Amino acid sequence: MTTPTILVAGTYDTKDAELNFICDVIRDQGGAVLSMDVSVLGDPTQPTDISKHDVAEAGGSTIRAAIDSGDENTAMQIMAAGAAAKALELYRAGRIHGAIVLGGSMGTDLALDLCNALPLGVPKYVVSTISFSHLIPPHRLAPDIQMILWAGGLYGLNPICRSSLAQAAGAVLGAAKAAQPPKGDRPIIGMTSFGKTILHYMVALQPELDKRGFDLAVFHATGMGGRAFEGLAAQGAFACVMDFATQELVNHIMGSGVSAGPDRLTGAGRAGVPQIVAPACYDLVDLIGWQDLPARFADRPAHAHNRLITSIVLNTEERREVARAHAAQLAQATGPTVMLLPTGGMNEWDRPGAPLHDAEGLSAFVDEMQAVCPGNVEMQVLDAHINDRAFTDAALAVLDRWLEDGTVPRG
Repeated sequence: MTTPTILVAGTYDTKDAELNFICDVIRDQGGAVLSMDVSVLGDPTQPTDISKHDVAEAGGSTIRAAIDSGDENTAMQIMAAGAAAKALELYRAGRIHGAIVLGGSMGTDLALDLCNALPLGVPKYVVSTISFSHLIPPHRLAPDIQMILWAGGLYGLNPICRSSLAQAAGAVLGAAKAAQPPKGDRPIIGMTSFGKTILHYMVALQPELDKRGFDLAVFHATGMGGRAFEGLAAQGAFACVMDFATQELVNHIMGSGVSAGPDRLTGAGRAGVPQIVAPACYDLVDLIGWQDLPARFADRPAHAHNRLITSIVLNTEERREVARAHAAQLAQATGPTVMLLPTGGMNEWDRPGAPLHDAEGLSAFVDEMQAVCPGNVEMQVLDAHINDRAFTDAALAVLDRWLEDGTVPRG
C-alpha cells in the first residue's frame, strides 16, 4: 500500500475547521482522505466526499426524516446506522484503509457504531471529548478500537486542540500503513485467562494447540479483554473457544465497574461456536482499587492486586448465585458446549492453605453448578485444581474429540 485512504467522519456543520485540519494533516503526511459528513441540520463550508444525504440514505432513511423526528437522539441514530453501513461499503470496495471519527458525546455515540461495522485489523480511531469515560459501555467497543482524548476541543481550533488532532491524524495514517489484518491461514482458538500468578493453563495449552495447527489468542479477563473476546466470538472469529476465566460475569452481576457487559459468556454460544468453559475465579469479584469498597464487601477477605484492582471473596450464597448466572448464559448456546468443573479450586489463591480458600463456599458452588447445569451443556466434574495438568489434559481431550468428529475443523 503506497497511499492509504482514511475516512474522516464527523459533523462538518459544527466541526468543519477541526475535521478539515485532520484531513490536511493526513494529506500533508502522504495519505489520502475521504470525508464523510454526519450532520443533520447544517452544512459544511465545502462539499464532503460523502454527504449527509448519502449517509442517511445508507441507513434507510433521509435527512428530512431525521429533522422531522424532532429529537436529536433519534436523528443521530439514523445517521449512525447510515455511517456504519457506508463505512463498511467503502471498506469492502477497497476505497478506505482506516477511519477516524471526531465528536463529543453525540459524535462518539455514532463513532462506536461505525467502528463496530469495520472488521478486525482495519485501523479505527475515535477522537472524543469523552474518551476513556464511564459513559461508554464496554459492549459497544470494537475489539481493536483506538480512542484519543480530544483535549480542549469542545469548540474551535486552538493550540491544545491542534496538538491532539495532529497526533490522531498521524496515528490513523501510520496504523493504516502498518496494519496487518489477520490472514486466516491458521484457525484461532480464543481463550480467557488472568496472569500466570493465578492461572497456569495457558502456558501448558499453547504448545499443544500449536501442534494441532491452531494459533492461540488469550484475552485478559479484566473487562475490556472479555469485551473484545465476546465481540470476536460473536463474529465467528474463532474455530473454538476455551473460555476458562468467566469472572467478568461475576463482576457484572455483583455491580462492579470491571465488567465486559451483560452478554458475557454468550457470544460464542449464540454464534454456534464450539466452546469449552470453566469458571476460573468465580469466587472473586474484582473492584476498582482506587475507589472505596462498597459497604456490603467491607468485611470480606480481600487481595489488592495493584492500585487498580482489588479482589473480594464472595460468600456462600453469592457463589450459588454465580452458578445460576453461568447456567442462564450457557443455556442460550446453540453450539457444542462443555463445562469443565475442577472441584479442587479454581485459582491459585483457592487451594487448601491459600489465603482466599473457602472449602465450604467451593463445595456450595460445585453443588449448585451441577444442579442447575442446563441440558444443552455437557458437564465434566474433575477431581483436580484448575492449575493442575489434569485440567489441561481434560480440555485437550474435548478438543481432540471435536477434531476427530469434525465439530472443530482441523488446523
